[in-house]
Amino acid sequence: MSVNEKTIQASPERVWEVLSDGWLYPLFVVGASRMRDVDESWPDVGSRLHHSVGVWPGLIDDNTEVLAVEPGRSIRLRAKGWPMGEAEVVFQLEPADGGTRVTIFEKPARGPGVLVPKPLIDPVLTWRNVETLRRLAYVVEGRTD
Repeated sequence: MSVNEKTIQASPERVWEVLSDGWLYPLFVVGASRMRDVDESWPDVGSRLHHSVGVWPGLIDDNTEVLAVEPGRSIRLRAKGWPMGEAEVVFQLEPADGGTRVTIFEKPARGPGVLVPKPLIDPVLTWRNVETLRRLAYVVEGRTD
């Protein structure tokens, strides 16, 4: 399992505003190219983001489903990107140093990714999630009321 964290200079409520707006995911999730639809009930358990992954013209349409949610604190997702497979991803928020410590936990859940040895997959997931957290910070810290 890959674990990455970053302190964002904003309140947990401010970070949650971004995480709970499914239309914003392509702005910060590395690999998400575009959002096709967001279920009206997002981010309730069972709701989905309908996204595309990859680079045009090789885009793949798939979805991400909410498995568990504690509004303002955490969201657990099943991110799909077949034929690569599926991953379980958790965003966890904690107040820290006048801001919010955001931790991402990610592990392959189904498909070819589960066959890749940990020493090979972890550096890729780490790189991806370090950049995801950097982008999330830009989006959150750049928002104005």
